[in-house]
Amino acid sequence: MSMFDKVKRLGPGLVTGAADDDPSGIATYSQAGAQFGKSLMWTMTLCYPLMVAVQLASARVGRVTGRGLGNSLGKIMPRWLVILLIGLLFIANTINVGADLAAMGEASSLVVGGWTHGFTIFFAILSLLLQLFVPYHRYVNILKWLTLILFAYIALIFMVKVDWHAAATGLVIPTIVGAGAVTTVVAIFGTTISPYLFFWQAAQEVEDLDQSDEREPLKKKPTQAPDALSRIRWDTFVGMAVSSIVALAIILGTATTLHAAGKTDIQSAADAAQALKPVAGNLAFAVFSLGIIGTGLLAVPVLAGSSAYGICEIGGWNASLEHKPMRAKAFYAVITLGMLFGLAINWSPVSPMKALFWSAVINGVVAVPVLIGLMIVVSKQSIMGEFVASTSLKFFGWLATGVMGAAAVAMVVFPG
Repeated sequence: MSMFDKVKRLGPGLVTGAADDDPSGIATYSQAGAQFGKSLMWTMTLCYPLMVAVQLASARVGRVTGRGLGNSLGKIMPRWLVILLIGLLFIANTINVGADLAAMGEASSLVVGGWTHGFTIFFAILSLLLQLFVPYHRYVNILKWLTLILFAYIALIFMVKVDWHAAATGLVIPTIVGAGAVTTVVAIFGTTISPYLFFWQAAQEVEDLDQSDEREPLKKKPTQAPDALSRIRWDTFVGMAVSSIVALAIILGTATTLHAAGKTDIQSAADAAQALKPVAGNLAFAVFSLGIIGTGLLAVPVLAGSSAYGICEIGGWNASLEHKPMRAKAFYAVITLGMLFGLAINWSPVSPMKALFWSAVINGVVAVPVLIGLMIVVSKQSIMGEFVASTSLKFFGWLATGVMGAAAVAMVVFPG
């Protein structure tokens, strides 16, 4: 198979990985680099195999069963617990949508000037219209092209003078100095392994099934398994690699510039962009700002969409970006409400950083039971048939669950 054919096979995994580096994630990675330099780069080395395992498990559930993650969780958990978890997912996602839209508005205002809230409203309307009126088979191509924006952050590290020896040390030697570093490590885990990504990738595998009359869930047509599972592995390994490399580029870029210059007080992605301007120049500032806007356009629909998939799966309602709004009223209603509530946060008296903190807390709480449920589902023969998870997938999946459980405990012990 040629490299061009391999690139064409990239889909849900690539989009999911790229959406992981949303403006809120950019803020977290920027804070890590600005405050602690290169010393926390090892977190991404640890996260990569865990991300791959969790997203492989999520994709496998969707492709094997032909159902989303919410539906599968409902087979092993009490209905009230699934409803609670997905309700909390909606709240956390909505806060993230609001924070991402605000960051996009701030970045646009920094670059071209103008009313920040005006840009925020524009991006919210643009994203909502695309989700409402562009069918999935076209919309997914838009999302795939938007992933190219992430290369702006990789370009950033070639604009500054990097100490590669120190970077390599930070990448492989775990270092934590003080409670502040512990909090940042927890934040990195929380923003990198987030529940909305599990629901989204499983749902996109189901969406892809519906795009072809020949494709069937693997439980019904196991002969399709070799090609399907090979494609999922390639897609997920590449998607999570893109996510991790970009996160490392942001940490390294801000460590080399902001940390070295003593600019450690970074409260948002837009703060990082603005702080870069006098330190690294106008080009670095423009590249960083462009990345915020592009990744926001990619991540906002993933956040809003994952909530809608989860809610509609447990409600038994139509859930597909391929359907027109009148065929999936509940699905698009949830997306619209998520966008509207997210916008409302920007006009509320709640501090954006405070809102993001509580979003991280909710994600940390939700991630653990969802991961436990996911690992039980993917290991259960009555659900997965002959396509239960391999030993290595179970090992890394349960390891990810343990790490997220430890992160949730650390969040309580080191709250700020």
